[in-house]
Amino acid sequence: MASKPNVEYIAGGATQNSIKVAQWMLQIPGATDYIGCIGKDKFGEEMKKNSKAAGVNVQYLEDETAPTGTCAVCVVGGERSLIANLSAANCYKSEHLKKPENWALVEKAKYFYIAGFFLTVSPESIQLVAEHAAAKNKVFSMNLSAPFICEFFKDAQEKALPYMDFVFGNETEARTFSKVHGWETDDVAEIALKISQWPKASGTYKRTTVITQGADPVIVAEDGKVKQFPVILLPKEKLVDTNGAGDAFVGGFLSQLVQGKSIEDCVRAGCYASNVIIQRSGCTYPEKPEFK
Repeated sequence: MASKPNVEYIAGGATQNSIKVAQWMLQIPGATDYIGCIGKDKFGEEMKKNSKAAGVNVQYLEDETAPTGTCAVCVVGGERSLIANLSAANCYKSEHLKKPENWALVEKAKYFYIAGFFLTVSPESIQLVAEHAAAKNKVFSMNLSAPFICEFFKDAQEKALPYMDFVFGNETEARTFSKVHGWETDDVAEIALKISQWPKASGTYKRTTVITQGADPVIVAEDGKVKQFPVILLPKEKLVDTNGAGDAFVGGFLSQLVQGKSIEDCVRAGCYASNVIIQRSGCTYPEKPEFK
């Protein structure tokens, strides 16, 4: 793909996309931190430059041997196909998180978000952050991220689930989660409710499950009730690519959550952010948001 004439290089990564969008929506310098792993190479340098420009405080573990992870994205008629080469992204070690200067960021943060993809890399790091959040009454959220995570990393996911105050995902992931747990239902609202009622490690917050369904309404399950919120519909000719839409939704949602806004406002912001992102290439955005 790299030899094709119209290739674009855009900084990505599921969690990083969400954090960048949250930072963009907030417009408060240094409101967010991101920790992950890159290689010592050109793409790694680009990643650092891009994140700094986005206003995110990044603390990367720089792996000596593995190159920075890449993901080939092929977009046909607005729909995307992804081939990931995780490389350095797969090399994160909890020792880096435990370093005083990095753990200080954990101590300082009030909200945490980790993509489900990270369950394949460092469940120990997830557990450290999750337990800290529970002990200090902070908000911990994760994403189902992909059907394969629900299927093949079921145990790691189940270990982290009691700590999750917010669970994000899409309809396909929700249905896979249901199938894997033998719930025998394809009803996304029912599945969202069941996930929200999964036992919790800490009683400070009730769990909220947020499931997106592309152009169909967003489903939110909390406190034994299910609500549906319509998304902003986009004419087909305006759709550039759906890459990063789910990540952007989470970023928009979190940007309001951290300000103590209502779930309605959080979902509205999520829908606004994903609507902006699908009209552009990759997970990119204009200089300033126009969200009211």
